[in-house]
Amino acid sequence: MKAHDGIYLDGAWRPADGQDVIEVVNPADEQVIARVPAGSALDVDTAVRAARAALPGWAATPPAERSARLAALRDALVARKDEIAETVTAELGSPLKLSQTVHAAVPIAVAASYAELAATHPFEEKVGNSTVLHEPVGVVGAITPWNYPLHQIVAKVAPALAAGCTIVLKPAEDTPLTAQLFAEAVHQADLPAGVFNLVTGLGPVAGQALAEHPGVDLVSFTGSTAVGRRIGATAGAAVKKVALELGGKSANVILPGADLERAVNVGVANVMSNSGQTCSAWTRMLVHRDRYEEAVALAAAAAAKYGDRIGPLVNAGQRERVRGYIAKGVAEGARLVAGGAEPPRERGYYVSPTVFADVTPEMAIAQEEIFGPVLSVLPYDDEEDALRIANGTDYGLAGAVWAGDEAEAVAFARRMETGQVDINGGRFNPLAPFGGYKQSGVGRELGVHGLSEYLQTKSLQL
Repeated sequence: MKAHDGIYLDGAWRPADGQDVIEVVNPADEQVIARVPAGSALDVDTAVRAARAALPGWAATPPAERSARLAALRDALVARKDEIAETVTAELGSPLKLSQTVHAAVPIAVAASYAELAATHPFEEKVGNSTVLHEPVGVVGAITPWNYPLHQIVAKVAPALAAGCTIVLKPAEDTPLTAQLFAEAVHQADLPAGVFNLVTGLGPVAGQALAEHPGVDLVSFTGSTAVGRRIGATAGAAVKKVALELGGKSANVILPGADLERAVNVGVANVMSNSGQTCSAWTRMLVHRDRYEEAVALAAAAAAKYGDRIGPLVNAGQRERVRGYIAKGVAEGARLVAGGAEPPRERGYYVSPTVFADVTPEMAIAQEEIFGPVLSVLPYDDEEDALRIANGTDYGLAGAVWAGDEAEAVAFARRMETGQVDINGGRFNPLAPFGGYKQSGVGRELGVHGLSEYLQTKSLQL
């Protein structure tokens, strides 16, 4: 797609306040592929005012009509799915097949789910002698990351629209072209002017201005826990709602009776997908000591098969961060069995698929979010030891359990301190809530639970 040299404001592309731009770089070859405006605090203010002006009309729009607009948005995304995939590949570096099957297809499924929910959700209910109304929370400031650029946008914008909210979106500076393409789809879907607004810009400038703006009623942020804490503190001082989807350090627990080969292969695939740039990736594989070395060998072999099949990391800074963690793992005494810190290519922000063995729970590579294709394999003595290790981080976003008996896996999963657990390779469900325990965030995305984040309740006592 051709980049826009303006911001999407009040139903049209308009010039940004200043002349500053963001250069969009293809991480596979390090070439600049586009330039987009670096929006200012004034641009954010103008966008919030447009969203505020559009709020009464959109909030009063019948749910069936909001559903129809969401269905039109879904159709616009379907019509441009190939362009979406190519754009994500160009600015994120994701292999084209992954861009097609995940980065384009999943957001379309999520948009479709909210088109249906907007029409069927009970926005009004009777509770005894009261009528309880579920009303839009107001103007939403959405700040999205680069790792799943369209999915994270749709996971915020679709439920906000279904609820009757209006939105200002500040996407990640690494992947603004996907956000501009989404704005084009919104325009094609004929949403009323001001209901959706896009300001591309830097986090410390446009993102901070959006989080702090008094005209924003809810801040929905996906990103690092450190930034999420600052946004939460800012919102708390203003007594406004937040929805925070933050970091993760998920455990993949393989119980003794599990199909070890399948569990390891699926676990490695989960970590290497999207080059490890997934907050819910199962980056800690826990295996009983009796089968530990067998699992390590399987993981090393599986990782080696990926080789050139994974894409680059999103930028040079992220690559150096991941390489730094690999070096730290070696320095802490972990055994490197696949990959390593040496760049596998002369050009592009690539990191080799990496597997560590002899990892202990207190090591940095077992505690901190690396956000790259790096897997740690940890041994455990018994089920209680596995549970202690699995729950022994500040995070609680996702995880996995494998067992020969499903009931055994479910029983273990019930004791894990995390928002989502896959059982024996369970499939993605766009209607199931996604979000974290502990430092992994506040609130939920997807399905009815995601819709509820954008609603507030009013009781009419009769």
